[in-house]
Parts: sequence; structure tokens; C-alpha cells
Amino acid sequence: MIPDALKLDRIDIRILSHLQRNGRVTNVDLADAVGLSPSPCLIRVKRLEKAGYITGYGAHVQLAKLGDMQVVFTQVTLSDHRREDFAKFEAAIRNIDEVVECHLVSGGFDYLLKFVTRSVAHYHSIAEDVLRQSINIEKYFSYIVIQSPFVKNHYPIEKLFNGHE
Repeated sequence: MIPDALKLDRIDIRILSHLQRNGRVTNVDLADAVGLSPSPCLIRVKRLEKAGYITGYGAHVQLAKLGDMQVVFTQVTLSDHRREDFAKFEAAIRNIDEVVECHLVSGGFDYLLKFVTRSVAHYHSIAEDVLRQSINIEKYFSYIVIQSPFVKNHYPIEKLFNGHE
């Protein structure tokens, strides 16, 4: 269970901003970047971790260097819109490793999914497997990504929560 939400200040926001861009930064360098001495900085980081603001640290992998892959965005519309229909769909989709994002959205469809697959044929195979399940999919539309000029792996935290950077 995540403890009650902390009241974050400008320095906490700066810590989060720096860590999401470089999770391997040393505590000394992080402290210098946010204007603290190392000990108080480490205390703040541990507090942010304990409160659930920092959920983990990892590496950003350049998938294209590993070989060919295909990104596909898929719009999904469910045939029924009861709470249990959404829960059933989400539970089924959560178990598909190639689905790396799932968003419940407003507008002309219900979900926007992001798939990362080996190829269009691989995506098609997964989509057919999903359609064979009884998860109330009425229709879906697929959008094959041709190129991604950029993908940001960080959020503009300081601009969102401090109003400036």
C-alpha cells in the first residue's frame, strides 16, 4: 500500500525530473543538480520511493538495434460498456506481452493500445488470438507505424507541476 500522498515541493519535483532522465545518476551529482547536499537529497529520494512516486529504475533499450520490429497502435471498441466488460477486456489484454500500453479513452472508441511486435504478420496473429477470446470486441482499427521521428521517455514534470523550467 502506498502511504498518504506527500506534499511535494519544488526540490522534490526537480529530483523526479532528473531521475527520470538519468536513473543512474550518483546521489552526489543529483544533489548538486537540485541544490542540496548529498544526505538530505538521499533522504528525499528514499521518501519519494517509499511514497510510490518512484516506482523503479531501468534502462531504455534501443529495440531497432536488436533487430526488426513493428509498432502498431490499435483502436478498440467494445460491444458492451458495463464495468465488468471493461475489467474483462483489461485483464485479457494485460496478459499479452506485446501490448506495452493500454489507454481507456473518450471519443469514438474505447481503448487505444500500443503493440510492439516482430512484424505485421506477428501483430496479425496476436490480433486474431485476441479476437478469438470472449472479451466483447465489436471492432478494431490498426495503425502501422512507418517511422517514429522521436519518442520521449520522460515527462515534462517541472513544467507540469512548477509551471516553468
